[in-house]
Amino acid sequence: MASAEQPLRADARRNRDRILAAARAAFAESGFAVPLDDIAARAGVGPGTVYRHFPTKEALFQAVITARVTDLVTTARQHAGDPDPGAAFFAFLAHLGAEGAAKRDTSDAMSVPGPLIADLHAAVATLLARAQAAGAVRAGVTVEDLFAFLKSLFATAHESTDPGRAQRLFTVLTDGLRPPRAAGSPR
Repeated sequence: MASAEQPLRADARRNRDRILAAARAAFAESGFAVPLDDIAARAGVGPGTVYRHFPTKEALFQAVITARVTDLVTTARQHAGDPDPGAAFFAFLAHLGAEGAAKRDTSDAMSVPGPLIADLHAAVATLLARAQAAGAVRAGVTVEDLFAFLKSLFATAHESTDPGRAQRLFTVLTDGLRPPRAAGSPR
């Protein structure tokens, strides 16, 4: 792997970019289980080239999910300034739900401990707290509860051959997050 002092040659940088693009697509389709040789083949490089840039599959996965989770943190923080806390929370949740339904590695990415996941939890906790304070989300739900539901939902949806399952499960989750309605009041 190139050191911080030595920038990559143009051809090495192109190879690294092709490997990352291939890995993003492969992990999104198959999750962490995709073989490294498949990623190398998608990138049009040999396995040795992959290992020169990423010494392990875990290092490659970390590079891919770092970019993905960083984007999620940025999106969550952008929603934190929205004037309607409930709409902001559910808009971010819809974004995360679409990401998780489309990309098999989202639940894997949400399970990797570290400072970036802590940042994501903190950003979502801010959205959740604001939405709860506004009465748009039921009290007592924690960010840990939310992530447990989401990881389970994504894993279950990806195991199913029913293309509508992810959306149905997501609808049940979002409905369940809303505060209980008073007896006799319309929903």
